[in-house]
This record gives sequence, structure tokens and C-alpha cells, in this order.
Amino acid sequence: HCSPPRPPRERINSRPVRRARLRLAAMLRRARVTVAYDGSGFHGFAKHEGTRTVMGELSATIERIVRIPLQLVGAGRTDAGVHGWGQVVSGDLPADIDLADLQRRVNRMLAPEIAVRDWVFVDDPDFNARYSATYRHYRYHVVNTPMPNPLMARSAWHVYQPLQLWTMQLACDPLIGEHDFSAFCRRPRLRAGKAQPSLVRTVLRADWTAVPGDVPGLLRFEIRATAFCHQMVRSIVGTLVDVGMGKLTAADVRAILHGRDRTEAGQVAPPQGLVLWEVGYPGDTRVE
Repeated sequence: HCSPPRPPRERINSRPVRRARLRLAAMLRRARVTVAYDGSGFHGFAKHEGTRTVMGELSATIERIVRIPLQLVGAGRTDAGVHGWGQVVSGDLPADIDLADLQRRVNRMLAPEIAVRDWVFVDDPDFNARYSATYRHYRYHVVNTPMPNPLMARSAWHVYQPLQLWTMQLACDPLIGEHDFSAFCRRPRLRAGKAQPSLVRTVLRADWTAVPGDVPGLLRFEIRATAFCHQMVRSIVGTLVDVGMGKLTAADVRAILHGRDRTEAGQVAPPQGLVLWEVGYPGDTRVE
């Protein structure tokens, strides 16, 4: 017996498929999303199969509502336990969708750990949350008191040893400008044949302040740079806290930076005190 001939398979690059893709592209528009999240219950921000991440939850929730697959890009890849207030995500959404309604629905589904703070369509179809950014701004909080503060346990590092704030501020000076931050960065694992990436970064701002208010002993470190390498902020914070304890000096920080030896830097601060506070883009006028 002869089997009936199979109908010819539609080639991926056939005209009907290409036309359908063009129609879909014409119905989509690039959107920019500002996202806040409590990173305590997530294994970092970036999507990773089999683990609970901020991007994984956000992407799955939006796809459930808009009913199309999405390719979202985040401005920064925060580690497990690190929080976000001004994380930015970009991706294409249906051009006729009501963003205010979408924001309300997503926030109801993801509360209280994740919240969309702002959602707008952008005119530039090539806008990319990661590659279009001109700077990232992080905050790190330390509670410097003899006794821990349980209400701050998920959002600050408790350091019971007294810290000299002025020495920590002085030690920020060597960090400003363009430097090789190898001493403060965790080197990425390289695939065979791949060259070691540059760890040269430009720091635009770095400073410590005592935060007045209802939380005794609250200290805030702020750092802004064009880009960061892995664990750079937490390594810098840990080293500056060592300065505040008297274990290191501002001159030591300069020597560590220029020496480019990761083993010479201080401790790595825990993740819960770190927040991706803001991401900047060309022409941005919004103030966070």
C-alpha cells in the first residue's frame, strides 16, 4: 500500500511566514519599564531556567497577560538578595495595549515583591535597557549600632563595630575616574579561546553619608559609574568598611586599586544592603 503524499512543509523563510512576521513587528512597539523589587526571595535578577528570578517572574506574568512571547532586556544583572528601585527593562509590546492597565494588572499579580513603577513607549525602536544606558547608580545601606535592627535585616548590613565615617569618605577619593577595577571585581569564567574582558570602569561618584531619621546608625554609600563588573560595589563597600574599622587606610585603598590584586581587597559586603537605585539614559530628565 502506498502512503498518501505528505503536504509540503512551509519553509521558515517562505513569503507567508515572512509577511506574518512583518505584520507582527508592525503591531509591536518598544517599551521601557522601571521596576522595583525586594530581592530577598530571588536567585538574582536575570532569567535562569529552573530558578526563581525577578526577570523570570516579570516576563512570565507579562506574557500571561499579553499572550505573546517576549524578549525582555534588563539594565543590570543584580545578584541573589540584591534589591532594585530603578531597574530598567526594555522590550516590544503590542502597540495598542493600555500600559496603565497593564501596569495595574502586573502589579496585582506580582505584589508585594515586585512592582512596576513606570511604563512608557519610547520613540527609538532600538532603545535597549542595557546598551543604551549611560550610567548605573547603586546605594548600599549599613546599620552601625551595637545591637541589630530586625526591621532593617533584609535591607541593610549590620556592622556592630564603631565606624569612622570621615575615613570611609576620604577613601572614596581614589575610586573616582577611570581605573582598572580588577582588585574589586570577580573575574568571569571564560570559555576556551575567549579573551579576558577588560575590567576598566569609570566611576562618576562615590560617597558616604549618615542618614538622619528614625533608624539609628544608618549609613548610606552611593556610587555611580558608566558600568560595573561582578561584585564590584559589594567589594568596594566591604573594603571601605574595613577602612572605617581602622583595618585599612585611604592610602591602602589607592594601593589596592593600583595593584589590581583581588586578594588584597577587603571583605565582600553581604547582598541585602545593596540596591540598584537608578539607571541613566541620554536625554533623561526624570529625577529619581
